[in-house]
Amino acid sequence: MKDFMDEDFLLSNDTAKLLYHSYAEKMPIIDYHCHIDPEEIAKDRRFENITRVWLGADHYKWRLMRSNGIEEKYITGYASDREKFGKWADTIGRAVGNPLYHWSHLELKRYFGYDGDLNSDTAEQVWELCNEKLKSPSMSARNIMRMSGVSLIGTTDDPADDLGWHKIIAEDGDFDIKVLPMWRPDKAIGIEKPDFCEYMRRLSDVSGVSIDTFSDWKRAITLRLDYFSARGCLGSDHGMKYVPFMRADEKKVDEIFVKALNGRAVSETEEDIFKTECMLYLASEYAKRNWVMQLHFGVTRDNNTKMYNRIGADTGFDGIYNSVPIDKLASFLDELNKGDNLPKTILYSLNPNDNAAIGVLIGCFQEAGARGKIQQGTAWWFNDHLNGMTEQMTNLANLGMLANFVGMLTDSRSFLSYTRHEYFRRILCNIIGTKVENGEFPFDEKRLGKIVEDISYNNARNYFGFDV
Repeated sequence: MKDFMDEDFLLSNDTAKLLYHSYAEKMPIIDYHCHIDPEEIAKDRRFENITRVWLGADHYKWRLMRSNGIEEKYITGYASDREKFGKWADTIGRAVGNPLYHWSHLELKRYFGYDGDLNSDTAEQVWELCNEKLKSPSMSARNIMRMSGVSLIGTTDDPADDLGWHKIIAEDGDFDIKVLPMWRPDKAIGIEKPDFCEYMRRLSDVSGVSIDTFSDWKRAITLRLDYFSARGCLGSDHGMKYVPFMRADEKKVDEIFVKALNGRAVSETEEDIFKTECMLYLASEYAKRNWVMQLHFGVTRDNNTKMYNRIGADTGFDGIYNSVPIDKLASFLDELNKGDNLPKTILYSLNPNDNAAIGVLIGCFQEAGARGKIQQGTAWWFNDHLNGMTEQMTNLANLGMLANFVGMLTDSRSFLSYTRHEYFRRILCNIIGTKVENGEFPFDEKRLGKIVEDISYNNARNYFGFDV
């Protein structure tokens, strides 16, 4: 029997251990997509207790607690922080096979020095240990990032944001970790949303453009793209059910846009037409700026309307869309490619059934002189567990170039989530190490070490063009 989560955790052979401990482990972290609030970094937030840093905005944990039958008052409700932590301890102690068990214990080990097993019996001990550690200035937001080996993060920022907190961070000579904005224009193209008109007024205010037509929309968006570029932005991110592709002329797009601006509901067909033209325009602008376009799709949002009405969005009630139209995605990429407007692109589907289709599709649009221009993104959200990561990387190796992969991201709101990069790197090294041990690839330590270091860090740095 192996020891519980020891230093060779998930490393099943000697080559895997060598690759992790000698190469992957020492590499810094680029977290190019996360949901960290830059205000918390600017203010160097201190956390009152472990519940605040661990459970405050983590819908992964909230879902698991609900699966354990925990009352909502202990999840997002009025219970005390100590009571919420106790319910989480009871939940995680029963979470055999869930990645949250591994992530949580890696966080306890790396940040709090706790090597035991969190459960209802050890809850009080862990509560006291963590809270005592959190009293130290070394556990502030910035110092947690330093301790984690972070060199750069990309936050998630709305086009109407003034990026004021990013400015404060960038001008602070005492903080050498780069915090770059990443453009997230979902609200700007969410024509079906009830707050779309209100958002257009906000976009008009910040851009100085009166937005009455689609041409006005493009002008306002372009000004905001320029604003983000001037403040270091090097990439975008889009969240959607699927990537649409339904063309129409600008007159038709204007009709749909004006209809929405007048507060009238648009049909699904009209929504797809509008979003197609928005996405084609945005992608072409990204290509001009050498930005990376990230497309996160395959999501159904807010499936539990009763709970959505009670506590709102992003609280643990999203799911997997079961029929992502890959043919529309292919047409979208092809339309951009025909006009030489296809930017560097990372494709993430929440549906793991799309792995092979994406793995093949990215190979249709690669370019000479640009290693891995089109990427299959890392196993995302409900897939970033041991099996999901293994399947995604195995698929990428089978159908493309694993060595050119841009690697892991946290997609997290928590400052303790950087151990997800460790989890990913251990799985990566075990996949490669196992192939070597099985005689499927030669043992060449220098070459293998370079591949591991590239996937862990170098590929993302070079792909985005980060100056770190």
